Amino acid sequence: MGATPLDNEFMQYWSKLSKVEKESLLSVAKHYAELKESNNDITIEQYNREIAEAMERMDKGEFHTHDQAVQISKSWLNGK
Repeated sequence: MGATPLDNEFMQYWSKLSKVEKESLLSVAKHYAELKESNNDITIEQYNREIAEAMERMDKGEFHTHDQAVQISKSWLNGK
């Protein structure tokens, strides 16, 4: 099977990206492929349990502030 026009267009842009940018996009593509392959259907009970667990973690102070999240994401861009 040959490359589609969309594949060809993607490759035109891909070749212009840096290694770090390519690694980032590849990670996103892998994530989407894994989501398609996995069964993500959960029950309402499981959903509610996950929300309750997240709220417990927040009550214990196990979270990042917005400013901390910004700093963490900046470190990803800098490769640190």
